[in-house]
Amino acid sequence: MPCSPHTYSLSNFLAAALGPHLYVLGGSLFDARSFPLDRPLPSSAAFRFDFASLSWTKVAPMISPRGSFACAADSHCGRGRILVAGGGSRHAMFGAAGTRMSSAELYDAGRDEWVALEGLPRFRAGCVGFLVGEEFWVMGGYGDARTVSGVFPVDEYYRDGVVMELRDGFWKWRDIGDMWGEGERRRLGTVAVVDAQRGDPPGIFMLDERCDIYRYNISSNLWSMESSVPRKSHSDSFGFVALNGELHVMSLLNTACMTDARKSRQHKRGLPLLIQIYDPIRRKWRSLTTRPPFSDPLDFKTAVMCTVRL
Repeated sequence: MPCSPHTYSLSNFLAAALGPHLYVLGGSLFDARSFPLDRPLPSSAAFRFDFASLSWTKVAPMISPRGSFACAADSHCGRGRILVAGGGSRHAMFGAAGTRMSSAELYDAGRDEWVALEGLPRFRAGCVGFLVGEEFWVMGGYGDARTVSGVFPVDEYYRDGVVMELRDGFWKWRDIGDMWGEGERRRLGTVAVVDAQRGDPPGIFMLDERCDIYRYNISSNLWSMESSVPRKSHSDSFGFVALNGELHVMSLLNTACMTDARKSRQHKRGLPLLIQIYDPIRRKWRSLTTRPPFSDPLDFKTAVMCTVRL
């Protein structure tokens, strides 16, 4: 990916696929030209990777720089557009702090331009975005922060979500209310959306930090326990993505050998990757192992995953 000699340590960016193209958007980074040097800045940069020519192109930047935002790609009926909402300047190196924002935008791939949309009802960063038919859903995230002992900042996570209808001339947000009851969890885990089958609504699933998978019910606006990952990994980072109607949970197979793997020439292809695959229709698991084509171990805490149909 094209890089500037002045910026480094990009994190919290998003990836979206439109046809044979992969778009990498925004994020938070450090700029050697800014002051103070240890303050991360949001980025508005956007890049497109073409799988046919195996080349990167810099495309029109977002109107507002942002990282940790909601994002969804819409290729239905030949459309080529990407929606983004919320975000801020939070960086992976810092557990708290950073700015929050409420603005929303739409990218038209055919025209290579961004158009401002109605902003979210309130500031929302660290949120999740996906499409359900002609609607752009934005869930979770954090807004205001409080301090513990008047010193340590702690995020106030939202239990609710909002939806924008994408009908011509409408494009307004509506509130869907709280997804969790009082005393239940607030923070969303990693969310993956299984495409709709035979006219049914898409399956919306979440992987939490305990390796439990939850399913979201659109009608009741509630999450319920679906299944647990059979093989727990010693790693504390997991990849979670939907592909061909199934959920894929990825983790390093043997983290105990991580230090040796970096030093040894024979581990040029990285540590083995365990992929556990869940079929939400049959409610059954299967697994496989492979070696990723990377010399360094994958860190799913900072890696961004996206499925592309070629």
